Amino acid sequence: MREKLESLKREAEEKIRAASDPEGLKELRVKYLGKKGEITSVLRGMKDLSPEERPVVGALANEVRNRLEEWIRAKESELEEARLQARLKRETVDVTLPGQPRPLGGVHPLNAVIEQIEDIFVGMGFEVAEGPEVETDYYNFEALNLPKDHPARDMQDSFYITPELLLRTQTSPVQVRSMQSKEGKVPVKIICPGKVYRRDDDDATHSHQFTQVEGLVVDRGIAMSELHGTLLAFAEQMFGEKLESRLRPSYFPFTEPSVEMDISCVQCGGSGCRMCKYSGWIEILGAGMVHPRVLERGGYDSERYTGFAFGMGPERIALLKYGIDDIRQFYTNDLRFLRQFQSV
Repeated sequence: MREKLESLKREAEEKIRAASDPEGLKELRVKYLGKKGEITSVLRGMKDLSPEERPVVGALANEVRNRLEEWIRAKESELEEARLQARLKRETVDVTLPGQPRPLGGVHPLNAVIEQIEDIFVGMGFEVAEGPEVETDYYNFEALNLPKDHPARDMQDSFYITPELLLRTQTSPVQVRSMQSKEGKVPVKIICPGKVYRRDDDDATHSHQFTQVEGLVVDRGIAMSELHGTLLAFAEQMFGEKLESRLRPSYFPFTEPSVEMDISCVQCGGSGCRMCKYSGWIEILGAGMVHPRVLERGGYDSERYTGFAFGMGPERIALLKYGIDDIRQFYTNDLRFLRQFQSV
């Protein structure tokens, strides 16, 4: 039996050293060390040995078993290292080769203008406020001094969801909501950027969905001169200090008095061209002193407090700032157009 164990040892060593893959090595483990393997078969015959031979043969069998297990483990490590080296060689990357260029995106020109507007007013102490795009008729119209029978409602053809719910036509409702949230505390100094919706035919200068940025200041002693100074500071930072500006009387239901702000044409410098219709001036926003009724609905005593408000369209600002001639360019996702503004 000792000769058979020695023979098994030599045979197993030869086959383990010759194994070329983990599957073959696994089969050899089962063949020699498994429950029905060669070593186990030899051990089952120990019952026929004399009491003196059993300990000797048992020790030899354990030695052979241990040696086979060592060889198999060593071969497993050898095969795993070879597999790893082969994989590394197969997946080697030449780091000196040029990489594949990836196209980089940029800030959308309209978003860039909105962010610039926000930065300018935040720098003047304004806070950015937001509100729902699906608005109630009360906040969108009535709280802004536009009762249901007011003729100025015809100026804003609206998307109604129910008789009392609609897609907001302006960001002015955020002003009223912000005043109410302040519960009569001053100062109120906010800007309200966001999307608005009106039933309009899309063309080069109109869209059924567009953006607005409105501003509101409420405090004691607010005067028209402060409105003028604020708007002038904005215009100079947005378009440059060389421009000229003017305020013209206008009408908005939620402000009294109301004005529109013009700047000297950014294309011709005020000498007259097609862009400004040869007037030398371009209108950029509407503004005015907050109407007392709007202050009252916002929770403020119009006898003690005054305020001013303004509203502008970032699309119009972007058209002027970048010399774009069609508002629809902002919404077509044409990469040829958008790539021009990657450095904006």
